[in-house]
Amino acid sequence: MKVTETKLQGVYIVEPRVFGDARGWFTESWSERKLAEAGIRADFVQDNHSYSAQKGTLRGLHYQLNPMCQAKMLRCTRGKIFDVAVDIRKGSPQYGQWVGVELSAENHKQLFIPRGFAHGFITLIDDVEVQYKADNYYAPECDGNIRWDDPEIGVEWPLAPVILSDKDRTAPLLKERTNLNFVYEG
Repeated sequence: MKVTETKLQGVYIVEPRVFGDARGWFTESWSERKLAEAGIRADFVQDNHSYSAQKGTLRGLHYQLNPMCQAKMLRCTRGKIFDVAVDIRKGSPQYGQWVGVELSAENHKQLFIPRGFAHGFITLIDDVEVQYKADNYYAPECDGNIRWDDPEIGVEWPLAPVILSDKDRTAPLLKERTNLNFVYEG
């Protein structure tokens, strides 16, 4: 298992080894021991699965406030996405910065996103499935989001979204989010 830290401290690209033969392939998608050795520690309590039928479906940028904030380990099990993490920890030297990576069923890459980051993705083809583990349960009262096209963050999405939820279309800018309660622990 190859683990590479991105330009955002704490956000990792995880590339499991894939073993293939005439039958197909096998991969170990999660190993607490191997990932802990690489500095990733999370006690996952919830597994989520989403389906997007159409290319250009954008989901995000989403987060949960304390005490229900979440670390996530995300992978694309069908199709291809551009996945994004944004540091929203006030006081962080990386506050408002983002990193993006292409995840696909073919490349088997995963993205680990720690607590205190907003997350979103856009589908790059039709017929996409995404699965992710979270280390805290979803809590609607702690749910939040930021505009996907916030100019101060400047995410360089590889294509314009075709489908957005009303929630994502009308999300506030990061600077308008005064209730962020994440702690940067340098």
